[in-house]
Amino acid sequence: MIILDGRDNLENNLFSQLSSYWGKYDTALIREGVDATLDRLDTIFQCLNKRTNKYIWKQAYEPEFSPYNSVQYSIFLYLLSNSIYNRGGMTREADIIYYLNKIMHSCDWYYPIELPAVFYAEHPVGSVMGRAKYGDRFFFYQGCTVGGQRNKQGTINYPEIGNNVLMYAHSSIIGNAKIGNNVIISAGCMVKNDVVPDNALVFGSSPNLIIKIKEAEEIREKQRSIWTEFE
Repeated sequence: MIILDGRDNLENNLFSQLSSYWGKYDTALIREGVDATLDRLDTIFQCLNKRTNKYIWKQAYEPEFSPYNSVQYSIFLYLLSNSIYNRGGMTREADIIYYLNKIMHSCDWYYPIELPAVFYAEHPVGSVMGRAKYGDRFFFYQGCTVGGQRNKQGTINYPEIGNNVLMYAHSSIIGNAKIGNNVIISAGCMVKNDVVPDNALVFGSSPNLIIKIKEAEEIREKQRSIWTEFE
């Protein structure tokens, strides 16, 4: 993977951004986290459609990571905070990188949350990705929310989301919701404590969801411009 302007510049800019708000942090720990983060980012980029994603696949042979592209950089910061957390727990470094991502991009992706190995977003301003079980090839737009809900017994239930799920703008998946594979959640849709089967288009709000079952290929056709697998 190509890093626009090089890794040294990427790290120097990151440390400058962090220093604008916080004085003390472990640069060595962050640099170690960058190694794992760039590998994870490359895995995601390799799964994105090479014909349609011209921001990343500027050349046919290798993806390019631009720290000046806000979507790419927000995902980088989430992966970095999560990689640092996976290595050392809830450290100051994980905290401030997560916080920097909120400041810069107005998204809330807390670092202990395990987003899938392959996910991506477009215009993710205002998105909140909370605790859930996420499947691969998860894609979301602006204002989307995934999160838990406390039941009458005081237990918090969290969603389970299958593979190849797309959330359009301002849609939500809340509580004890179970989303199957190959599902598209329409704009403004609220899925709360409901079950959505595989190969479905979903509209409306719980408990009055409108679920339209489709052939798997029809769902994939609607996502062909996103993922390499569906080219």
